[in-house]
Amino acid sequence: MNKKMLDILACPIDKHHPLEIFESKTKDDLVVEGALYCTDCSRFFPIIEEIPIMLPDELRDKKQEMDFLKNNQESLPEKIIKQASPWHL
Repeated sequence: MNKKMLDILACPIDKHHPLEIFESKTKDDLVVEGALYCTDCSRFFPIIEEIPIMLPDELRDKKQEMDFLKNNQESLPEKIIKQASPWHL
């Protein structure tokens, strides 16, 4: 994901803008893995293989996102790992 995309992304739940970005893995100024975080509704949205996955709660893959959180717990802030919606570790 190119960081310039942040200028156009908003939370799909409450339309809040801008979102916070947390990078776990980068390559050539692209975010390969990380998370977007909405400060209004406390939801996180994973970035996997450069793609932000910004789905409403009912369409999210809980297993994939729990694995994502476990694999990135050292590089993401506690507000995502321990407190974010729709689920956390």
